[in-house]
Amino acid sequence: MKKNQKTAENGSFRVVTWNVNGIRSIAKKDFFTDLKLMNPDVLCLQETKAAAEEVVEVLDSKHGYHVFANSSKARKGYSGTAILTREQPVDVLFDMGVGKHDQEGRVIAAEYSNFFVVSVYVPNSGEGLARLDYRTEWDKDFNQYLKWLDRRKPVLVCGDFNVAHQAIDIARPKENYNKSAGYTQKEIDGFTELLGSGFEDTFRQHHPDEVKYTYWNYWMNAREKNIGWRIDYVLVSSRFSKSVREAFIMNELKGSDHCPAGIDVVL
Repeated sequence: MKKNQKTAENGSFRVVTWNVNGIRSIAKKDFFTDLKLMNPDVLCLQETKAAAEEVVEVLDSKHGYHVFANSSKARKGYSGTAILTREQPVDVLFDMGVGKHDQEGRVIAAEYSNFFVVSVYVPNSGEGLARLDYRTEWDKDFNQYLKWLDRRKPVLVCGDFNVAHQAIDIARPKENYNKSAGYTQKEIDGFTELLGSGFEDTFRQHHPDEVKYTYWNYWMNAREKNIGWRIDYVLVSSRFSKSVREAFIMNELKGSDHCPAGIDVVL
């Protein structure tokens, strides 16, 4: 990965994550203009809602990126993750290797010479919290997967974690606590455990008191009123955190019900 290392040494190396809520839909909007504005070296996407070959076709290499995608095997047009990268990775890994979690295309990882970048779309606990028990299992197994990667190289894990970790990360914490998917104590505890396993929440590390969201429900003009949730994160291995120069949320970009979040890294 010498060219990537050279880029970082000359300036910064940018990693961005974005839940696009349908790659074919967002591609018809301002996505490719926004791609230039974001200017990522690596872009992690979630909820692509398309087969892997369709994602690759929509995000073809003429835009300057190698494209790798993972799609749902269980339901067509559901879930899905992707990684766009300027430099060819050493390897690309699909799924966690846990059968019950590997049916929905929720994890893809790119290996570089000095680190991994993981794009993840964590399961939503669902209406009525019907999937909360499964989500709790997912959190534990995904934590183990990240620790397995981290034993080999530092990890940058980016994506929609479907949890607001603290009250500062949600506009209406009291109304949603233990009632809404994404803000139950079990989900909060799972994320806390992940951070305790040796990962840093880069945005909160660099902006400990800033209120900024990454997701707004389409209903009731939530975005215009800024009734949002911060559920999209870039986490890094603790030993990598000093390499993070800045963490940011680009809520001016509006192609989805989520907005991009990212970090600038100097290696």
